[in-house]
Amino acid sequence: MIFDKEGTTTIVFQEKTTISTFVENLTKAHTKLKHDNVIVNLFSFKNLTSGDLLEFLQLSQKHKQGGKSFVLVSNKITIDDLPDDITVVPTLQEAKDIIEMEEIERDLGI
Repeated sequence: MIFDKEGTTTIVFQEKTTISTFVENLTKAHTKLKHDNVIVNLFSFKNLTSGDLLEFLQLSQKHKQGGKSFVLVSNKITIDDLPDDITVVPTLQEAKDIIEMEEIERDLGI
């Protein structure tokens, strides 16, 4: 697993593994990431399904309960295929934009 920290945001990605293993490793590493906004870059996974992204649901909910953003990046799945508890966008820039908006909302108490 590769971590790329930019300010209060950490971008996480992994190559040559399964989604299940990636989620398991990310869950184990969560204590190191719980104070950061997290972007999970899934571009290395070629055959993603909405079911694959649902494996991130529990981790996403836990991270958001801690007052931080958790955004998945994939252009293979649309937000319409997932519950509202999972944020997925097609580009890294959109993920950064979502985090910026969510930080403003948290600062304003929205």
